[in-house]
Amino acid sequence: MSQDNSSAAVQAKPASTVLSKIDKTRFCAAFFIFSFCWMLALQIVAAVLLPQRLSIIAPESKDAIFGVLNSATALASLISNLVVGNMSDRTRSVLGRRTPWIASGGLLAGVTLFLIGFLPDGVSIGVSYCLAMVGLNMMIAPVVASLSDRVPEDMRGTMSAFISAGTLFGSALGQIVGAQFITMMMPGFIISGIVMALSGILTVVFWPREASSKDMPKQKADFKSILVSFKPPVKGARDFWLAFVGRSFLLFSYYMILNYQLYILKDYIGLDDKSAGSTLSIMSLVLMVVSLISALSAGPISDKIGRRKVPVVVASLLLAVGYALPWIMHSPMGMILFSAIGGFGYGMYGSVDQALNVDVLPNEEEAGKDLGILNIATTLGQMVGPIVTSSIVVATKSYALVFPAAIALAVAGCVFIMLIKKVK
Repeated sequence: MSQDNSSAAVQAKPASTVLSKIDKTRFCAAFFIFSFCWMLALQIVAAVLLPQRLSIIAPESKDAIFGVLNSATALASLISNLVVGNMSDRTRSVLGRRTPWIASGGLLAGVTLFLIGFLPDGVSIGVSYCLAMVGLNMMIAPVVASLSDRVPEDMRGTMSAFISAGTLFGSALGQIVGAQFITMMMPGFIISGIVMALSGILTVVFWPREASSKDMPKQKADFKSILVSFKPPVKGARDFWLAFVGRSFLLFSYYMILNYQLYILKDYIGLDDKSAGSTLSIMSLVLMVVSLISALSAGPISDKIGRRKVPVVVASLLLAVGYALPWIMHSPMGMILFSAIGGFGYGMYGSVDQALNVDVLPNEEEAGKDLGILNIATTLGQMVGPIVTSSIVVATKSYALVFPAAIALAVAGCVFIMLIKKVK
């Protein structure tokens, strides 16, 4: 994306600004609340209510349908994250570049997530679910971009830790809340819609008000210039693409297990609905504790020692061990230990993930667009992970091979991250 020097100066300035203690606290609170709320809302539906509903609507083909829905929504996320990241870079308003997208995205995601509870068939559910992902990424892309243009470099690990802690805490609590509505789903859908809508509103309320972008130099808005602006980074982008591939593989592995926890408990471990719900609640409580500890400690430590890759290596090993336990033990305790050990590892990785992504950007002037590309790795993880799991289950009629496949992907992701040179 071509810009003149004055535009570069305007955009580069916030990242080098020293934050006051109050602003630092407000950013920490905003990043935590945002990630906690959207993940809580999404997990109520994605981890519990949606798979449970599909098991009622289509019990014989629920695995395949769930894989298709996850893939469709991941594709919607991929496109919307990239587009919104780019367009938020180009937004000029009195509310700034990021704020308008965050507030409106929350409302869209909340309404459409809520509507899933009323829709009668898989097609209409899929459409509403995809729209919910569009709204969600209207929030995620600008929030992550703000790490580059509003947060100093030596605080990005800490802020990334709060994002990770909120995400993991929200994920765990979302599963607990969802499990309470496994036999009476409608109130769960209502709660998820309200919380999702609040995620965007509360974020812009809590964080320091974004400066107006109305007077920033405007960029060309013709079709050709907009199309060119989506060009992926090439020059000096080796580390950028290594981070992309490494992140993709690590998230492939995690979503292979995460999105199928309920089915693993029921179809692989052999639990009934009630026992599966109870075990899922225990797993969620364990995940909540360990993820908060690892996420809130690893990020600040990473800032202090000035290293990002060490936590990633440790996290990858812990993830691999976590995946192995239910495979070896084939019991509810194996899944609980997966939540404990794998959850600790994922919390550690997540606490430095976004900081590492910002650190490898080839051009911070295009942070929204390039971080949108890196966030495609998350979308690919959400999309490819369930496809791999669904394919393995359909082909083998078992979840047994899912776990070694996830281990191999976690190790591969770690190798790619270690090849990065720009970041220690």
